[in-house]
Amino acid sequence: MTVDLPLLIGSFLVAVIVGLTGMGGGALMTPMMLLFFNVPPLAAVSSDLVASAVMKPIGGYMHLRRGTVNLNLVAWLCAGSVPAAFCGVFLARAFGEQAAAQQAVKYALGIALLLAVAGLVAKACLALRDRSRPDVDVAAITIRPGPTLLVGVLGGATVGVSSVGAGSLIIVALLALYPALKANQLVGTDLVQAVPLVTAAALGHLLFGDFQPHLTTSLLLGSIPGVYLGARISSRAPGAAVRAVLAVVLLASALKLLDVGNTATAWILCGAVVAGAAGWYALRRSTARHTADKPTPAPSHPVG
Repeated sequence: MTVDLPLLIGSFLVAVIVGLTGMGGGALMTPMMLLFFNVPPLAAVSSDLVASAVMKPIGGYMHLRRGTVNLNLVAWLCAGSVPAAFCGVFLARAFGEQAAAQQAVKYALGIALLLAVAGLVAKACLALRDRSRPDVDVAAITIRPGPTLLVGVLGGATVGVSSVGAGSLIIVALLALYPALKANQLVGTDLVQAVPLVTAAALGHLLFGDFQPHLTTSLLLGSIPGVYLGARISSRAPGAAVRAVLAVVLLASALKLLDVGNTATAWILCGAVVAGAAGWYALRRSTARHTADKPTPAPSHPVG
C-alpha cells in the first residue's frame, strides 16, 4: 500500500496542533485534505473518520482513568449520536448525483467548521470561568434525557456528514445544558461518547462512503506521533495564543469552503479578531473582579 508523504507530513503538523490545543482532529484534518491536497470531500471525510476511530479510544481511556467522565451522560448522548452518525453518510449521498453530493459535503463541512470556532471560543471562556470555581462531582450531575438525546442526534449526524462536530457542536451544547461541569469534565465526557460515535460513522463510510485506504494510512502514520509530540509540549506552549490563531484559521477555512469571496472573507476575519480581542479583555476583567470580590478566609490558629 502506497503512502502519500506530503499528506503524512501535513497530518503530522495538524496533529501537533491537535495535541497542543485539544481541538478535534476532524476540524483541521479534513479541510487540510480538501484545500491543500485536492482530496474529494466525501473521500476526505471517510478516511478521516476511519483514522479517528483508531485514535479516539486512547484519549477516552485517559479521561476515564482521571474520573472526568459522566457515564450516564455518555449513554444518553450515544443513544442519539451512534445511529445518527451511521446514517450521516446517507445524508451526504441523498443530495443527488456524485458532484452534487460532494458539493453538499463541502458546504456541510464549512458549517461544521463555524461550529468548531464556536467550540474553541466556548472552551476559552470555560478556562477563565473555571479559575474561580470549586471542583464539581461529575457523577452528581442531574441528566436531562430529552435535550441530551437531541444533542446526540444532531452531533452524530454532523459528524457522519462532515467528520466535524464531536469536539465542537457537542461541547457547546453540553455547556449550555450542564453549566456546572468544568472544562475537563465536559471534554472527558464528550471524548468518551465520541468513541462509539466516530466508530459508527466510520463503519457507515466504510460500507457506503468513499474510503481510500492509502489516505487513512498516511493520516495515521503522521497523526499518532504528531498528537503525542503536541501533548508533550502543550504545558510549555502559549495555549491561549495557539487557540486564537487556530480559531482564525478555522474561520478562514470555513469561509473558503462556503465559497465566500476574498474581500468579504478579509472583512469578516478582521471583524472577528477585533470582536474576539474585545470580548476576551472584557471577560478577563469580569473574572478578575469576581475573584477579587471573594472574601479571603481567616487563617486558623491552634488553641493553646
